[in-house]
Amino acid sequence: MLVPYLPTITMSGGQTRWYNIIKYLAEKHDITLFSLIKDDSEKRFIPELEKYCKKVRVFNRPKRPWTIKNILLSVFGPYPLLVIRNQSLEERRAIREELENEKYDLIHAETFYVMPHLPKTDVPTIQVEQTIWHDVYKHYVVNEVPFFLRPFYMQDVAKIMFWEKYYWNKADKLFAVSEEDRVAMLRLVPKKEIGIIPNGVDTKFYNLKNVKKTDPPRVLYGVTNFEWLQNQEATEILIKKVWPQIKKKLPSVKVWIVGRKIPEWVKREAEKGEVEVTENIPDARDAYGAATIMVAPIKGAGGTRLKILEAMAAGLPVVSTSVGVVGLNLTDGKNVLMADTPEELAEKATILLKDEELRKIIGQSGKEHVSKYFDWKSIVKLHDPIYEE
Repeated sequence: MLVPYLPTITMSGGQTRWYNIIKYLAEKHDITLFSLIKDDSEKRFIPELEKYCKKVRVFNRPKRPWTIKNILLSVFGPYPLLVIRNQSLEERRAIREELENEKYDLIHAETFYVMPHLPKTDVPTIQVEQTIWHDVYKHYVVNEVPFFLRPFYMQDVAKIMFWEKYYWNKADKLFAVSEEDRVAMLRLVPKKEIGIIPNGVDTKFYNLKNVKKTDPPRVLYGVTNFEWLQNQEATEILIKKVWPQIKKKLPSVKVWIVGRKIPEWVKREAEKGEVEVTENIPDARDAYGAATIMVAPIKGAGGTRLKILEAMAAGLPVVSTSVGVVGLNLTDGKNVLMADTPEELAEKATILLKDEELRKIIGQSGKEHVSKYFDWKSIVKLHDPIYEE
């Protein structure tokens, strides 16, 4: 199995996904894991992974994407920055040696940008794409990058699209995590058969801990990785556009931002007393359990949101954009409240904050929905017929 970052439940959504897939696949399969790391501090996750993997091999990648070498390679070379940043010649050599010296039945790659590490091989390959990366970066360029720099950035977006298409075609079996992503991928590779292996959540884990609700009430956005561009955008919408409207009607309620790599401007807001922040929370259940509601003003498309699945598994009622809950088959007013403008998000959040009974109904319905359709144990079983074939 090839992943770009070491699997662990304490980091980003992708890493949580890989950890749970490995944990349950290990009941039937012998797994050799290849992953990149930024520095040696991440090696602390290896002993946990060795409970499930026969071998865990890690290789260094640059700590920061915007090195002079990376920029020059992305501007003048064939690969986009996303691929260059996640490349390791050492890993490529190690995989080649591993395939030459050992017998493997299958290569399972998560994300297209780990695929350049693979040599030519007869071992069948499945590739699972967690999000449509060119859409993610295009959304960022159009909404965040000054217009005079956009042509430069769009060149990188075009390269991402080219290599996505190339490696999607190269895989023996290709999978998305939602129907919406599958449709988007088919636009690039219309002749390819694309299946779905959705994201999930360890529902038992989120039911094991009871946490007292905070007083005054908290509107949560988290628990997430703020290096992810969509999370930065959602946080800005929440704090600058949604939150002021909630505060007018409910002055005592607080907004609470929880996760890794929280932006400096958010921390400055916290210093003013407007926002509360918790960085690197040891147990995500402490946030989901203590918060009153989650508000997720997500605008960027792609993938399914593990933080929303986790919040629902913990019984936390969620207000989200329709983009934020795409692929989760939720029903507005039954197991989630949906709204697509800051005004509507604020209005629905305020209704929920004022109505304890409605919070219980939405929270319980969301919890039951996630437990029925998105528990990791049942999702990992979807791999069985694919692997057999």
